[in-house]
Amino acid sequence: MKKYVQHIKIVLIVLLVIVSFSFANYRNDKRTVNKETKIEFLNEESLYITHYAVNNLLIQNKDTASKVHRESLDLNEVEMLLNEHDMIKDAEVCLTVSGTLGARIVQRTPIARVAGKEHYYVDDEGKWMPLSPVYAARVPLVTGQVAKDRLQGVFHLADFIYHDDFLKKNVIGIHKDKAGFKLRFRTDDFVLRLSDLERLDKKFNNFKAFYQKATKDKSLAAYKAVDLDFDNQVVCTKK
Repeated sequence: MKKYVQHIKIVLIVLLVIVSFSFANYRNDKRTVNKETKIEFLNEESLYITHYAVNNLLIQNKDTASKVHRESLDLNEVEMLLNEHDMIKDAEVCLTVSGTLGARIVQRTPIARVAGKEHYYVDDEGKWMPLSPVYAARVPLVTGQVAKDRLQGVFHLADFIYHDDFLKKNVIGIHKDKAGFKLRFRTDDFVLRLSDLERLDKKFNNFKAFYQKATKDKSLAAYKAVDLDFDNQVVCTKK
């Protein structure tokens, strides 16, 4: 008899735990989402989208946010909405136990700005990116024969410049035409010419050696163009 009583107690305890857990989950699901949100930018040195804009995407209508039940909030849908934004590269959305909606945002990174019939950025994945209404990136300005659907060449050169400390600091302009590319520098008056983008490492290493020597002997001001299209040498044109 005692054995049966013991089994009944165990069953009752298990049922009590299940009921308590289910009731807690039910109450938790019926809780509403807080109006406050927690937004973290993982690359916030330059904000191309504001906290306010992300917050509005997280909760479209702040006045009714407190009426949104946790059970009716689709986090995947909210995350998808954020990831579709032109300035966002990746977004992760979560909901805390207390009902606070949070987002971790990685913004897109522009590496060049195209100026022509249309104005837009080229990002670090080679895709076009609209200009931000809140922040302007300090990247080389691209002019000339550039089209949104043919950005490979511009991207290849801009990406090389972006990842080279010397070039990133000094190159402010990229012009593309039938002859190739022309680079303009921040403090120097000459134009750097490239007819193609082959062996960029070698070409720019030759240029840096030339630049260092010409800076030392103060001869840079005498040149109007520097050409990198000849093997193992830098050809200069004087003014």
